[in-house]
Amino acid sequence: MEIEILGQEDNPLLHRTEVDFEIVHDDATPSRLSVRDSLAAKLDKDSEEVVVHELDTKFGMRKTRGRAKVYDSPEEAAEVEHEYMLERNKIGADDEDAEAEEAE
Repeated sequence: MEIEILGQEDNPLLHRTEVDFEIVHDDATPSRLSVRDSLAAKLDKDSEEVVVHELDTKFGMRKTRGRAKVYDSPEEAAEVEHEYMLERNKIGADDEDAEAEEAE
């Protein structure tokens, strides 16, 4: 899987960078989490700081275009993003599991 960054736009008010990218893949469309991890590695960020919003693959093509938001910290992501986006990207899931175990 190869990732090419098509564009980046800084958003200092929300402490993030908005990234447009394209993935060339050999098999089926990669999962959101594998894209998140690969994009984080390419941008030299922690995977908890990357929120993949959109993946779009045209039928029969081996290219996927997407949008992601790269935050300065996981706390910034948790403060700004919707809960369902955090769940889709598995951000903060470990913290919630630990809190649930402590409550029992």
